Amino acid sequence: MQMILSSSSSSLPIPSFPCFEVKVVTSENYIKRDSGLIYRDFEVGKGDCPKDGQQVIFHYIGYNESGRRIDSTYLQGSPARIRMGTNALVPGFEEGIRDMRPGGKRRIIIPPELGPPVGPSTFFSAKQFEVFDVELLSVQDCQRRTIGFYSDVVCN
Repeated sequence: MQMILSSSSSSLPIPSFPCFEVKVVTSENYIKRDSGLIYRDFEVGKGDCPKDGQQVIFHYIGYNESGRRIDSTYLQGSPARIRMGTNALVPGFEEGIRDMRPGGKRRIIIPPELGPPVGPSTFFSAKQFEVFDVELLSVQDCQRRTIGFYSDVVCN
């Protein structure tokens, strides 16, 4: 079967291919969750895992599925700080750090369905696997502070 793409000036034949499935092949040291998230701990760390409302402080290096580095807090010179459970992170990233302990180092492989939104107004242009090497530095408790009409959250 052949599909034809037509334009006003010419017709180009486009072959039809059977469907295929892409699979991530990892060594036996990786764990795959029911959600599709894949991870491997290089160091487990000590202490309590972060809970909703707590702030996590972490370093990361992010790669796209072709292995190209897309971001790094190490290169930026300061770690990331995010409160858990506020939808501030890509769903797969939050799932991947939710059961880490301070001092832990983990590689997280996020499938497209748990990845970031795509489109012209986002940093990401295509649904693809994302890989993050994460070092969880600390977990902090947070409290709401109100001064007059002003309210914010303080973590320490």
